[in-house]
Amino acid sequence: MLGAIAGDVIGSAWEAKGEKRVDFALFTKFSRFTDDTVMTVAVAHALLDERDYAEAMREYGLRYPFAGYGMHFSRWVCDPNMGPYGSYGNGAAMRVSPVGHAAHSIEGVLDEAARSAAPTHSHPEGIKGAQAIALAVFLARHAADKEEMRREIVSRFNYDLSRTVEDIRPRYLPDITAAGSVPESIISFLDADSYEAAVRNAVSLGGDTDTMACMAGAIAEAYFGGVPEPIVREVENRLPPEFQRVIERFAERYGINS
Repeated sequence: MLGAIAGDVIGSAWEAKGEKRVDFALFTKFSRFTDDTVMTVAVAHALLDERDYAEAMREYGLRYPFAGYGMHFSRWVCDPNMGPYGSYGNGAAMRVSPVGHAAHSIEGVLDEAARSAAPTHSHPEGIKGAQAIALAVFLARHAADKEEMRREIVSRFNYDLSRTVEDIRPRYLPDITAAGSVPESIISFLDADSYEAAVRNAVSLGGDTDTMACMAGAIAEAYFGGVPEPIVREVENRLPPEFQRVIERFAERYGINS
């Protein structure tokens, strides 16, 4: 899951900049973790300790209130009586990567991804986005090749993965919906030959850069066997110790080599 977190940190500095290039600085003085990281850690913590997803997400959200949450999610975090609000955004997809590592089967990953989305993202598109990213991580972790991954995701979710990053980039506009950002993030991975290239592709689309790099980075970590050590060091320097402890526990439990 460190691949998702590193993507978030790298993409954070380029949010709303509209950059359309791959030769940007991976880390700047503005690089930081955002809500994508906080909620990814919350989902991982819930899986590790068999906790309720909503409880874990609210706990972390209240502890890190200035991470950049959307308006509806902020209200949800502060109101324990508030149920799911029908979101079709990419928020469930951005936080779901731990599920892809923890699951033992395709049906298991799809069911668990839906459960992790359900506290907030009850719209079918929000759930579908979470399932697609979790499934991509699961397939990559279990040595599927890119064409197998492409076929499986297209057949299950009807996403258009026939495009390339070069096709998408010129006309792509920021889009926080799952339908408008999850397929493009998956393509950013499919068009890459390394972890770093996947994240650079996602940021270069000029959209929701932190979240799209988070999603592409999650899949790339699983597929390419980890995150490059120089990137790991930069990211760890920007994370609270409690996040690092959860990441370490999760990596040890599920055999992730980042």
